Amino acid sequence: MATETTTETVALHKLAHDYLAGLKSAELREAAQPEILKFVRWCGPDKDLSVMRAHEISQYAENFPPTVSDAAKRADFVRAFLKWAKDKGHTTGNLGIHLRVRKATKSSSAAQTIVEQPIYLTQEGHDALVEEHEALKARRPLIQQDLARAMADKDFRENAPLDAARNEQAHLEARIREIDQTLRRAVVLEHGQHHAGEASQIGDTVTIKDLRTGLEKSYTLVNTDEMRAGQGKISIASPVGKAVYQHRSGEEVEVEAPSGTFRVRIEAISSD
Repeated sequence: MATETTTETVALHKLAHDYLAGLKSAELREAAQPEILKFVRWCGPDKDLSVMRAHEISQYAENFPPTVSDAAKRADFVRAFLKWAKDKGHTTGNLGIHLRVRKATKSSSAAQTIVEQPIYLTQEGHDALVEEHEALKARRPLIQQDLARAMADKDFRENAPLDAARNEQAHLEARIREIDQTLRRAVVLEHGQHHAGEASQIGDTVTIKDLRTGLEKSYTLVNTDEMRAGQGKISIASPVGKAVYQHRSGEEVEVEAPSGTFRVRIEAISSD
């Protein structure tokens, strides 16, 4: 008698934590962590991985431009995590097979140029990253204290507090390094730069109408590095953001969302 395959609903950030904690070596954990956490932030920390579809994973592959020399290695970390999720029963299939990185076609010098391209941020997004950076650095002494207390227990074989402190430290340092890199390449956008007839850019507020329902919504387009849900912002890597980015007022565009493809019309673009 056939049995149905079921999946357990667990928030993506929890799955990532469990996966990283289970890696056999600290070196592998440190190497994999930045890419795994970046994937979690792109999807959303509370995302249910079991409802993600192949085309969403394919969209994430665009985070690995073909001119980035280590793109394939970085993608492998995410693929390994997605395979683990399947093996643990959190997804019915291995979503990692849909993460295909385009082959490099340019020289390594060109790749370096792409990597060092500026990251455009709004002033609010830049300030939020600076604030987060300072808060993370302030936590370093506290984690060191936790490590010292946990290491006082000489039985390291089943020392859960020590494992937890080391894992938190690894998460902290990975995020600090990522913010360091972002701020080093950051270019803060000024208001008032959009002119009538110009295509939408990062920092612009775009008003769109859903042609299925007639409802209008406004979003501020932001880089993925400053994406924060619930603040009227939308990443240019998201389905809606990707569809309207670099399009003009009055244009109709197709949005390829997990629920299906639909059309929206750009009603207005402003930089206020």
